[in-house]
Amino acid sequence: MHSIEEYRSDFMAHMENKVKIKEPVNLYEPISYILNLGGKRLRPVLTLMTTEIFGGDYKKALDASLAIEVFHNFSLVHDDIMDEAPLRRGKQTLHKKWDLNTGILSGDAMLIYSYQLLESYPEAIFKKLMQVFSQTALEVCEGQQYDVDFENREDVTIPEYLIMIQNKTAVLVASAMKMGAIIADESDEVQDLIYDFGKNLGIAFQLQDDYLDAFGDPKSFGKQVGGDIIENKKTFLYLQALETGTPNQVQELEHLYSIKPKDATDKIVKIKELFVETGAVNLTLKEIESYTVKAFNTLELLSLESAKKEILRQFGTALMKREV
Repeated sequence: MHSIEEYRSDFMAHMENKVKIKEPVNLYEPISYILNLGGKRLRPVLTLMTTEIFGGDYKKALDASLAIEVFHNFSLVHDDIMDEAPLRRGKQTLHKKWDLNTGILSGDAMLIYSYQLLESYPEAIFKKLMQVFSQTALEVCEGQQYDVDFENREDVTIPEYLIMIQNKTAVLVASAMKMGAIIADESDEVQDLIYDFGKNLGIAFQLQDDYLDAFGDPKSFGKQVGGDIIENKKTFLYLQALETGTPNQVQELEHLYSIKPKDATDKIVKIKELFVETGAVNLTLKEIESYTVKAFNTLELLSLESAKKEILRQFGTALMKREV
């Protein structure tokens, strides 16, 4: 087995070779820009690692891993447009650096290119990859729509929120792993099991992202702590606090989430206190653990040698500690 850094290095070399700036420059330069903004390359690494874990040549999964990464970044480009976001990973978002029309068109081109990358596979493999990829793409759109809808709703439930993060975030992690199993020519049963592992791990990852946004160390988290609070985002912490808080706590929380002060320091402090006092923090941490355990329990159903199961378990543990 290769290391995560080796997978990442080979993936980056492959992306550099495949993603070129060509004419028309104003279509392709923005694509190169967004793909080179950085990030941990979690999804493509998972595709490569899963392929090798199931006995395949991970280098045969490079095109599929790039398809996943290009699609993921396409979705970020369009999310940023919808959110009117000025920054992505500390740099200007694509539509701000160029313009709105360029953001839409370059994003569209990325979506198309992500499908083209799968054309390099034999017909039987291509068909299976396309099925999971297309279903995932549709589910990501559904997740984004739920996210948009929730902004204007005051009655969002925790089960609805979990469906949203499953579709918007977790299914892409799950499909990245399933595509690796497909390329390794594993059985449908194994493909479905590794998909479930990825999905549960993806949900745990997003729930932890909610938690870290409020309570993480900004140096290791890589984002502004309290960003979701500033934007009044209905995260798992917020929804859990509404469910478990006293009427007075709920009233205060709803009031704080209805305002956007110029200096949000006091707002962030008060809301974090409410998250702790209502028990939302402990319940969120328990939920993260629950989905992580679900993922690890799925591993036991796979007929893999214990060393390879341990690799996946260690990866999941490292992911929850933000080491990968």
